[in-house]
Amino acid sequence: MKNLKTILLPQYGTLDSERLARARMFADEMATRRTVRDYSSKAVPRDVIEACIRTAGAAPSGANQQPWHFVAISNPEVKARIREAAEKEEREFYQHRAPDEWLQALAELGTDEKKPFLEDAPWLIAIFYERTGPEIAGQKAKRYYPHESTGIAAGLLIAALHKAGLATLTHTPSPMAFLNEILDRPKNEVPYLLLVVGHPVEDCRVPDIERKPLSEIADFVE
Repeated sequence: MKNLKTILLPQYGTLDSERLARARMFADEMATRRTVRDYSSKAVPRDVIEACIRTAGAAPSGANQQPWHFVAISNPEVKARIREAAEKEEREFYQHRAPDEWLQALAELGTDEKKPFLEDAPWLIAIFYERTGPEIAGQKAKRYYPHESTGIAAGLLIAALHKAGLATLTHTPSPMAFLNEILDRPKNEVPYLLLVVGHPVEDCRVPDIERKPLSEIADFVE
């Protein structure tokens, strides 16, 4: 076992009243988060993206293996290649692979195979999870709960970006193996999702949807 050390954790000594106020404030702020599909070309400093990825890297993970890798892309040529490859998969999905029920659900959101946001937004963040560790001396290290761990990290990243005043879109063309080739990632890494990041256009429109109330998404056993 690694040596344990005592560290100061001041946030855990907060009074209950202050803790509740913080929790409610954060919940209200995150309630304003919306998925955006129409982005302006307004630049976002790399420092902001780096800080948000640092937040994602603080996520818990199985056996603390941190089985994730983030590739932040602002290069226009690379974004164009990603869009071309993603739209190819999306055309197959919409025209051949998607069942009617799925297409009907997507119709209410106004989505189709065209993905201009992949070039319009200033940043794309490709998130990968490690299926196994890097091969060393012919041996592949096992990874524990890589999907779940990377999902938690992705959630923290989205929250951090929203906190920074940026809009996001989770994009998951299937399959996404083209990301390994375009971004030169090793075979032991699997694309998890492609996160679009930036500022909405001034006249941005989003679907008029509602979120389920607490009573429908949670139970309390006391």
